[in-house]
Amino acid sequence: MKYLIIFVSLLGLVSCAGIREEVKYEVNGQEHKGYYAAPNGGGLKPGVIVVHEWWGHNEYVRKRARQLSKMGYHALALDMYGEGKKTSHPKEAKKFAMMSMKDPELAKKRFLKALEVLKSKEGVDPKKIAAIGYCFGGAVVLNMARAGVDLDAVVSFHGSLKTKKPAKKGDIKGKVLVLNGAEDPMITQADIKAFKSEMRKAQVSYEFINYPGAVHAFTNPGATAVGNKYDLPVAYHEESDKSSWKTMENFLRVELR
Repeated sequence: MKYLIIFVSLLGLVSCAGIREEVKYEVNGQEHKGYYAAPNGGGLKPGVIVVHEWWGHNEYVRKRARQLSKMGYHALALDMYGEGKKTSHPKEAKKFAMMSMKDPELAKKRFLKALEVLKSKEGVDPKKIAAIGYCFGGAVVLNMARAGVDLDAVVSFHGSLKTKKPAKKGDIKGKVLVLNGAEDPMITQADIKAFKSEMRKAQVSYEFINYPGAVHAFTNPGATAVGNKYDLPVAYHEESDKSSWKTMENFLRVELR
């Protein structure tokens, strides 16, 4: 009887946590490795695609997927490089990111396939889908929105704003939220001005928030150590991390209701 009680208790813990699983899918014959986190409870619930930083599909992006699932969303952390490639060295990360950005059609295929996988999961409401991304991933979700991917909401955390193909009226389907570090040297005032102009001309409903004192990668607790090690202008900013996440929570609650 004692062992039965223990088993039932453990089963309850697993149930409360929801499904956590690695997912594999193919794009152009290449295997991609994602991570899926489901919310607790039944019924149809919104889905959120999570796009990793330039480091690749690592534990950080999986943690964000789990956080989203606890908020009641089906979350899929995708793989934008293929074969689950990841690195801890900025030189290799830059190489991975540039290869992805140089082939926007392949990038879109990878994103759309992950979106297809997410929508295929039991309990996902295919009519309520958002995408969030960090750094490289922030640029990816903005570019997917510009490319006309049907997303109800898009959130970019300290992502690049530049584009060679500005959005036109009707391209971006949902609302856009950009959460930026005010002291980020990688995002210039000219970039911000151009982005805001692009959104206005395309008649996109958007919100742009600057966080004082925050630099690039301000949401990642490991950023400060990386910045010190490689002399990069990246650092964690706890206040901005918590504030931006709360802003995203409220944003998704409204846009995916």
